[in-house]
Amino acid sequence: MAIATVNPFTGETVKTFQALSDIEIEQKLSLAQAQFLKYRTISLSQRSQWLSEAATILEQERDRFGKLLTLEMGKPLKAAIAEVEKCALVCRFYAEHAAQYLADVSVQTDATTSLIKYQPLGIVLAVMPWNFPFWQVFRFAAPALMAGNVGLLKHASNVPQSALAIEEIFTRAGFPEGAFQTLLVGADKVAAIVEDDRVKAATLTGSEPAGASLAATAGKQIKKVVLELGGSDPFIVMPSADLDQAVQTAVTARMINNGQSCIAAKRFIVAEEIADQFIDRLVEQYKQLKIGDPMSMDTDIGPLATPGILQDLDQQVEISVQQGAKVLIGGHALRDRPGNFYLPTILSEIPKGCLAEHDEFFGPVALVFRVPDLESAIARANDSPFGLGASAWTQDQTEQDRFISELEAGAVFINGMVKSDVRMPFGGIKRSGFGRELGREGILEFVNVKSVWVK
Repeated sequence: MAIATVNPFTGETVKTFQALSDIEIEQKLSLAQAQFLKYRTISLSQRSQWLSEAATILEQERDRFGKLLTLEMGKPLKAAIAEVEKCALVCRFYAEHAAQYLADVSVQTDATTSLIKYQPLGIVLAVMPWNFPFWQVFRFAAPALMAGNVGLLKHASNVPQSALAIEEIFTRAGFPEGAFQTLLVGADKVAAIVEDDRVKAATLTGSEPAGASLAATAGKQIKKVVLELGGSDPFIVMPSADLDQAVQTAVTARMINNGQSCIAAKRFIVAEEIADQFIDRLVEQYKQLKIGDPMSMDTDIGPLATPGILQDLDQQVEISVQQGAKVLIGGHALRDRPGNFYLPTILSEIPKGCLAEHDEFFGPVALVFRVPDLESAIARANDSPFGLGASAWTQDQTEQDRFISELEAGAVFINGMVKSDVRMPFGGIKRSGFGRELGREGILEFVNVKSVWVK
């Protein structure tokens, strides 16, 4: 894929970029390694000041950065601005809490002194996706930089200006040259970078095949990896649920980022007793969604990021319908206008063995399943190769306890939408990946947990 900004609303190629040569990649690796040897000795208080300044830049220029995100991947502008604001939040969080998370921990042993130290690893490579061009990067970079690591970013090829803007933000904030660098390279260069001895670890958010490839390469080099991959999150609604709130949240949870989110609610598992009510209300809410120019603040649904994503989603729906699934609303791309638009869609009556039963649909398509009872709801939710997040709606305490205990996911939300929170660890199980970002656990993923024993 060419490294270029292509407006998904118009199809216009806005700007193209030349990929780095092997010599230029080597220069950036050398700079990163040289900077790490100095950067790791810089005080936490100084790093905190720089990260706080990065937050200030994000807050003050959120509109400019938001428009850049919308231009490159098509999310509604109001969502893009909110993404930039969330990046500022994660910077401030780690600027404030990193010293506490990284403080030495004393341990009582038979030694005179024994303790645990947390020390940086070195260069960490981040391979990041296009769907949250700023957030995915900042939630890695903020804790990694506070821990004393230096970062290299290989961003998705369709968001190069976002990638360069992030490097610019860290530079303007005061971080020394080489502490965070963007690499404008294709996917074919990733393996060699991971294999380089100077690179000590890698993190990837993206597709399952991309994660498997990176993990295999890193595994051969015995290097630490964090993976946040796909998801097909269940959204379970039981009879005692506040149905108005559940329906309203269901729309938001599925349509966030034009439906292009790993933690979007994708499978709606509804108790038979209330299924007709829930589905009817969901269809009505879908009818009210405004599709259009993502730069307009009243647009709900913008274009998908690329023509390829649109084609893949269209094909998934078409195959599912051929296999017996029923379209309640939508069900096709908008062909009468420019842009990668797909209608908000609901599929129901999905038969056993249908593609829609287990595939991840990365776009504004909701899959509805009826279940007779709690046991069936849990079984249906867990019948997935993915395990990123899960949302369950019930006022029954016993049901809540069962969902919390038995749903196979990295996060379970009761009567709320699955979302990442800077204060809580985030990540998945099964084929959704491993490792955690955010919270205390996130900053400790890329440190040497060193045991110290002194007689």
